Amino acid sequence: MTGIHSTQNPFNRLLLTGAAGGLGKVLRESLKPFARTLRLSDITPLSAGADAQQADPHTEIQLCDLADKQAVHDLVQGVDAIVHFGGVSVEHAFEDILGPNICGVFHIYEAARRHGVKRVVFASSNHVIGFYKQDETIDAHSPRRPDSYYGLSKSYGEDLATFYFDRYGIETVSIRIGSSFPEPANRRMMSTWLSFDDLTRLIELSLFTPNVGHTVVYGASANRDLWWDNRFAAHLGFTPKDSSEVFRDKIEAQPMPAADDPARVYQGGAFVASGPFGDN
Repeated sequence: MTGIHSTQNPFNRLLLTGAAGGLGKVLRESLKPFARTLRLSDITPLSAGADAQQADPHTEIQLCDLADKQAVHDLVQGVDAIVHFGGVSVEHAFEDILGPNICGVFHIYEAARRHGVKRVVFASSNHVIGFYKQDETIDAHSPRRPDSYYGLSKSYGEDLATFYFDRYGIETVSIRIGSSFPEPANRRMMSTWLSFDDLTRLIELSLFTPNVGHTVVYGASANRDLWWDNRFAAHLGFTPKDSSEVFRDKIEAQPMPAADDPARVYQGGAFVASGPFGDN
């Protein structure tokens, strides 16, 4: 799974935030070849093997609330690159999104600036462009159309990445992750699915490709019906190996959603209709 960049020149210390999350549990294993020491962080204790990892001299565990500026600065001290997957990963009320996703990503970039970290891989999301229709093909230069407070937080993170590159030279690859699960769960995910192996390959390229500036890349496997054109990320050399096609018969056995169901209309699916929150 690993390539020439990571095996020849691993980072001394690589930080993975969100290491207790669904993708974090995958990445805390698959990112190990990319660094001599992998620092894992989340707001809650890591489960399933955390004790063994803590005993591993090549793995560090450091709890951190991303909304706590000083805690994030302490977390980033001594790391060479950051894979930022921390934060709320689904739609919530704005107040729930604000601390971990908006203040949190700002704290990550401020800590990177203060500690001289020059490479960030940011887990952005397809929900940055979720209000495009499923019959449209877009690229990284298409105007953003966030579908949710969650999507807005990822759009803000992409703006931070541009600002911190233009002003401080911190390079970022923002991965607009589609649907990264063991297999697609529905028809929409047949287009957005990103296998775990393809995600790891994409992160590797995002960490080790030189001169990325701020690159936005769509994270999807080699699925038959793609909505996203990665022409502006060609310098990464990302060629996905997997495809959702092997799941087609299973998915097409499901009932077809109604013609006006957001899951059938919009690239962001049900996120476009979540909320509002807190109304009486």
